[in-house]
Amino acid sequence: MAKVEVRYTDYFAQTIQRMREDGLLLVTLGADGKPNVMTIGWGTMGAIWSRPVFIVLVRPSRYSYSRLEQVGDFTVNVPPRELAVAVNHCGTVSGRGHDKFQEMRLTPIPSREVSPPVIKECVVHYECRTLHRNDVAPETLKQAVREEFYAEGDFHRVYFGEIVAAYADEDAAQRLIAPRQGAVKPFP
Repeated sequence: MAKVEVRYTDYFAQTIQRMREDGLLLVTLGADGKPNVMTIGWGTMGAIWSRPVFIVLVRPSRYSYSRLEQVGDFTVNVPPRELAVAVNHCGTVSGRGHDKFQEMRLTPIPSREVSPPVIKECVVHYECRTLHRNDVAPETLKQAVREEFYAEGDFHRVYFGEIVAAYADEDAAQRLIAPRQGAVKPFP
């Protein structure tokens, strides 16, 4: 399937919907050149500093965190519903001890503008360069949020990635609106 350039807003609604249902696949690359994939269930897109951005949250305890700190670039990949099992797996095991690409038969292919690859089997791809990062400030969070999502501490780092390329399968619209089947909710 050919991948065609799209505006970063073309699949905004579908991207957010897929993130809320099963999750999206964040791909990072370490200084060692090895890619890692993890499921993300929190993030958003928009415009900040007159640039298109994808904002993702990654906890310091995650393997992807150290890789983002090393390289900074990342890709966000929107999986079709039929990859729900792979998305769940990538959100429940660590890249420290698993090659999730191999285990889930996901194919990393070169990106157009950034170092980390995109995932061939995904439908929409956003390539991002980190513009800014900051840590969630516990003292400014509403107590209910701290209690529900940070009982163990491990507050997220927020990465603001400038979207430098966005592209999709030619039939992305049809593949993203297919009926939902057996989705698994990712953990943050």
